Amino acid sequence: MSVYMVDRDLPGIQMDQLAAAQQAAIETSEKFTSEGKPVRYIRTTFVPGEAHCMCLFEAENADLVREVNETAKIPFTRIVEALDLTP
Repeated sequence: MSVYMVDRDLPGIQMDQLAAAQQAAIETSEKFTSEGKPVRYIRTTFVPGEAHCMCLFEAENADLVREVNETAKIPFTRIVEALDLTP
């Protein structure tokens, strides 16, 4: 499986809204996985001064990650393959 970064511009988002979006990403990923379409939400990094958000997911392909985010109704600007270099 590959790691994908979901890039988001979220001007005006409040922290409670960001937390709700993160929870929706987690729950939707778990639902897809239980339906035989494995997707794992990894983490989110948020840059408050720019209202920019980057979320990492693990999946077989970018289309599956796109489907999770569209189903969860979380806006995004792009989805690209990435390398998670966390030690």
